[in-house]
Amino acid sequence: MAIGGLISNRNFGSFIGSGKLCRGEQAILLHRGERSAVAVVHGKMLYRKLCSQTANGFISGYSFGPFLQTTVHLDENTLKPISISRNGRQPISSLSLRHSEKSHRVYPQQRSRGSFGCYSSSSPSLGRWLEPGDEDRIRKNRTRAYYKSEEYDITEAKVDPLPSPEATNEVVLVEGEMQEAVPWWQSFPKRWFIVLLCFAAFLLCNMDRVNMSIAILPMSKEFNWNSATVGLIQSSFFWGYLLTQILGGIWADKFGGKLVLGFGVIWWSVATILTPIAARIGLPFLLTMRAFMGIGEGVAMPAMNNLLSKWIPVSERSRSLALVYSGMYLGSVTGLAFSPILIHKFGWPSVFYSFGSLGSIWFALWLRKAYSSPNEDPKLSKEEKKLIMGGSISKEPVKIIPWRLILSKAPVWALIISHFCHNWGTFILLTWMPTYYNQVLKFNLTESGLFCVLPWLTMAAFANIGGWIADTLVSKGLSITAVRKIMQSIGFLGPAFFLTQLSHVRTPAMAVLCMACSQGSDAFSQSGLYSNHQDIGPRYAGVLLGLSNTAGVLAGVFGTAATGYILQRGSWNDVFKVSVALYIIGTLVWNLFSTGEKVLD
Repeated sequence: MAIGGLISNRNFGSFIGSGKLCRGEQAILLHRGERSAVAVVHGKMLYRKLCSQTANGFISGYSFGPFLQTTVHLDENTLKPISISRNGRQPISSLSLRHSEKSHRVYPQQRSRGSFGCYSSSSPSLGRWLEPGDEDRIRKNRTRAYYKSEEYDITEAKVDPLPSPEATNEVVLVEGEMQEAVPWWQSFPKRWFIVLLCFAAFLLCNMDRVNMSIAILPMSKEFNWNSATVGLIQSSFFWGYLLTQILGGIWADKFGGKLVLGFGVIWWSVATILTPIAARIGLPFLLTMRAFMGIGEGVAMPAMNNLLSKWIPVSERSRSLALVYSGMYLGSVTGLAFSPILIHKFGWPSVFYSFGSLGSIWFALWLRKAYSSPNEDPKLSKEEKKLIMGGSISKEPVKIIPWRLILSKAPVWALIISHFCHNWGTFILLTWMPTYYNQVLKFNLTESGLFCVLPWLTMAAFANIGGWIADTLVSKGLSITAVRKIMQSIGFLGPAFFLTQLSHVRTPAMAVLCMACSQGSDAFSQSGLYSNHQDIGPRYAGVLLGLSNTAGVLAGVFGTAATGYILQRGSWNDVFKVSVALYIIGTLVWNLFSTGEKVLD
């Protein structure tokens, strides 16, 4: 492909030059200009000739070798290397190739002054020329412009296209950044790849957690466990889970989220695989293994929060967190759906072996692709890094946790109290829902299990809807504080409203609808309090989530036990009234003391 660009212009918008591999000779005459220029490709260099009246250039030969080359015969004393610039200042910034079977001419159509040079390059910087294979990596642009000057006439001999096995090409110079057209999986934003890996980790997290709730039925028959023993086994998970909430946050803030989350996934996956072996050895070993599993899962949320605080800009924070947390909800659905099938076909140990082995696949991908911060990723593009690092958030790991400073801030306590109030209602619904369906709505166990999946699905859907709404409001200019208060108020008052309606419904279908709507509105909390840790203290996001989630786990433990005590002396309406009262308290505390501004640096 030969490129001939012969243009003079002081105020030039865009230019398109056409060139072909040709045989024969082509004569180009430029005259009657105040200043004239000849742009020439010679070997791998681009030259121009400045003259006062007339310039003649004869393109005598073409070659298509490892590089695109042409030879132009001009007065050697007048050749000067040129840089490509508009008005002598800025480079033309992109080039597109388009296959064409026709020969083309450049028609000058506009009065022009000054000088303008053009070039072809696969890089914005000079010094590198198109190789034959480069055409596939350059963004296609099918725009063509014709440029005509009243002062200059260009006459062009008729040329014949030279056949090429790779077809001929049209060179188009347009305004804008030059980008290489790469496969979508290579251009996919790295920060969202980290989000998807966290999503997959949380999917596995809840799959491994809920499988015991299904497998415990055949296990209790095989080992003759009574209901008290079953309750002990189920609760043993929380021994380790509570232990590593704050520790996981400290480790993540000090050593990086990649290391801590990777440790957590591989730890709980191994514990899941070893569960059948521990059960056959004896009850103490099984309790220990379940506690070990809780230790691994306890670090997941703080480590994830630390990672996203470094990788995700504030304009994408809500939707990224909503997507990750929806992995937990979908993990529960997946676990509840596949566990009975595996148990029926292969026996209860197969659930633990199959689910646990998935962690090794995730871990291999995590080691290769994930980094604790954008600064550690050598393949991260400059544009994406600039977008991520554009905020004022410090990406450096912390060395000392300022506990006194953290616990002296009212927004931190608003997070802790609100997390407690939120999880009280959430854990009660998710833990006691099958019993409610069976005792009050008179569903059988199969129907109860089916309807138990519905709240998880609605939470997964509404969490992502809430995330997009929150980020849209932030991008429209609404303050982060206002957005967090709006979303969390929906997350509190929505469930409170639908729980109060349960005492008035008369049909099971309406009761199920109220429960689903309650959990769906609850999911807006992912864009409220669950996003607020990164708002108020991005450097300590792991520690802050560890603190508030510890309160949330305690609410689940105490709330579940208190519900059983209330049902012995009262009714389900009393259970719901306690949850509604805590939702209202949480709403008041959140709206009075929370903020979306950074209070910890």
